[in-house]
Amino acid sequence: MNAFHKLGLEDHLVQAVTDLGFETPSEVQEKTIPLLLEEDIDLVALAQTGTGKTAAFGFPMLQKIDINSRTTQGLILSPTRELCLQITNEMKLYGKHCKGLNVTAIYGGASITDQAKQVKRGAQIIVATPGRMKDMISRRLVDISKIEYAVLDEADEMLNMGFFEDITEILSHTPDDKSTWLFSATMPKEVSLIAKKFMDNPTEVTVGHKNMGSKNVSHEYFLVGARDRYQALKRLADANPEIFSVIFCRTKRDTQKVAEQLIEDGYNAGALHGDLSQNQRDVVMKSFRAKQIQMLVATDVAARGIDVDDITHVINYQLPDEIEIYTHRSGRTGRAGKTGISMVIVSKSEVRKIKSIERIIQKEFIKKEVPSGMEICEVQLKALASKIHDTEINHEIDPYLNDINSLFEDVSKDELIKKFFSVEFTRFFNYYKKTKDLNSPSEGSRSDDYAQDDNSARFFINIGSKDGYDWMKLKDFLRDTLQLNQDDVYKVDVKDSFAFFNTDNAHKAKVLEFFTDFKQDGRFINVEITEKKSRDRNRGGGGGRRSGGGGYGGGRGRSDRSKGSSGFRSEGKGRRSDSESSSRSPRRSSDFKPKGGDFSRPRKSRR
Repeated sequence: MNAFHKLGLEDHLVQAVTDLGFETPSEVQEKTIPLLLEEDIDLVALAQTGTGKTAAFGFPMLQKIDINSRTTQGLILSPTRELCLQITNEMKLYGKHCKGLNVTAIYGGASITDQAKQVKRGAQIIVATPGRMKDMISRRLVDISKIEYAVLDEADEMLNMGFFEDITEILSHTPDDKSTWLFSATMPKEVSLIAKKFMDNPTEVTVGHKNMGSKNVSHEYFLVGARDRYQALKRLADANPEIFSVIFCRTKRDTQKVAEQLIEDGYNAGALHGDLSQNQRDVVMKSFRAKQIQMLVATDVAARGIDVDDITHVINYQLPDEIEIYTHRSGRTGRAGKTGISMVIVSKSEVRKIKSIERIIQKEFIKKEVPSGMEICEVQLKALASKIHDTEINHEIDPYLNDINSLFEDVSKDELIKKFFSVEFTRFFNYYKKTKDLNSPSEGSRSDDYAQDDNSARFFINIGSKDGYDWMKLKDFLRDTLQLNQDDVYKVDVKDSFAFFNTDNAHKAKVLEFFTDFKQDGRFINVEITEKKSRDRNRGGGGGRRSGGGGYGGGRGRSDRSKGSSGFRSEGKGRRSDSESSSRSPRRSSDFKPKGGDFSRPRKSRR
């Protein structure tokens, strides 16, 4: 007997489970399905992404609704279009033996008229994103006044995306006596508030601990100079030849740029973010599921719909603004009982965030070294040897063997093997033979901060934490305002009412010129060259000591400009080390060319 029988599911649903190849329910399914089938209750279920939450609410809903009625009885709200479509497809698979079932997806980016027609045909279950659902309600294209079951899936993410008011508005059109089932990976206070507002004495089910990371995922971090981030990413990819990964960036702009760089360097990469059209996103996801894309670069919001069980690595190219989001990211790997690795690339100023994440996920990070060039050459050589050893012989080459054998008749077996493998090894060796060590000194070392480097300029700016900036937000503000690249602003140090940051000397004039008489919200933003960074700690109370009153007074004095460069050591003189920038990437080979890479290069994000 299938183990799902014991949960109380009817035969036709168990048959669907069997058709899908499921034999044993996951922990969240085992805990929630019997509860939801037994009686009509409100439920809060806390479980990580990839633990089978859709089936946990999907099967009970399918069993409890009246298939013979054309009235909408179930509503499932999800944060993104991808997740909305994914849930819809899964519900249809679960209900494949339910004759007359109509599950309709309602989401932005598609024809609202077509969606309304599908609802009108008699959709017993609607799966929707909050924005489009609210729009259809206001146009009176849907009627949810008689629903019996409402599901808030990925509730924490919907609230992070600012959907609280939309959810409130949508649920106000539903009956008070419905059952509400809330599923979430984490339990921030906002989710608790929504549970209190819309639910009546809910039963709580927790799989693992609240906000705890998946037990199938190991966590690693790599400490590098802020400007070596992209090179570190490439080395991590090259050190894992069979990588099938999601790479997370914080902004749409960075997501697109990193994807374009990877494609240019010969990797099978693609971008997934909010500036893509629905068709572009569908094409990218189709290619990723088919493994034509090995490295999918995504924003947190866009990645909510990624449901692929074979992802080997999650790489945090940048840490998220909200530490809790890390739980969602790492949950993309280690799914369906498989193991996965979550990697984080950090600079010294970010190491403290690792400790905060450890407290939340209740797992320890392993500090690892970015592989050296020679280590990567060895890994690639062994991977090629293994691939060749496991390759099935194609006998279509038999007619050509005489010519090939005659060409190599004076070559010994050992020499032939060396020649063959040298083709691949030499590419990587030539690329990596003079590359630098990317590993930054340990987080306990401060010597790097105060070493001198004539290529770097350090600036004072009269905004700080009181103005709502942490180092990430200030870096984004400077980068976007000045139209610089992600790594052109570094060593950002935010104080109470002022802050410091570095750029290369090449950008010094641009920075100073731009912030001459620059106002934000009616207040002058003052930027000036500082002296050695070792004096930053002795500045005391802000910019009042500066000519023109650089603190909150917003003066425009520039008397310190004549001091020139501060002379701080930069973490690298460009995006790549000299040898890495002058050589072709080892991936720039016909063997590694992206398959259909053009679809991953849409119009540039304005962000």
